[in-house]
Amino acid sequence: MEIYELIRSDRRTLAVEITRDGRVLVRAPRRLSQAAIDGFLSRHEAWIARQLEKRRAAPPPPEPTAAEIAALKDRARAVLPEKVALWARRMGVTPSGVKITSARKRYGSCSGKNSLCFSCFLMNCPEPAIDLVVVHELCHIRVKNHGPAFYALLERYLPDYRERKKLLR
Repeated sequence: MEIYELIRSDRRTLAVEITRDGRVLVRAPRRLSQAAIDGFLSRHEAWIARQLEKRRAAPPPPEPTAAEIAALKDRARAVLPEKVALWARRMGVTPSGVKITSARKRYGSCSGKNSLCFSCFLMNCPEPAIDLVVVHELCHIRVKNHGPAFYALLERYLPDYRERKKLLR
């Protein structure tokens, strides 16, 4: 196993992450034994190796400049509220607000109070993928988890959501 950085916190699950610069981060509960962590890493060794190889073969693009991020945020502020309003009417839901951020790890989220948050980097995706993220977050107003009821609702509004999801990668 490659060298990794272990981060212990008040979490309940184990997770492994490959950073943009190719470091391996392992996030673990505070009291989990090293043997359990080692077992987890050995079960995921092939996945980790594939991800590291991908990073080495195709290094990530350079970080966007502040001006590029500002331009993406402006575009998101112009596009996303209209899309949210359109889909919210179709779905019969009402979000409590729409916020644009420069989050890197997720394109959207829905709070417990039904406030939607979108990353400006979503604007780098094709239009069908943007609609998918908007509808996905609006579905969370009705269903707060990713269970079967959630995906049934998502499929009701976007029967091709699986194909659209491939556009996000």
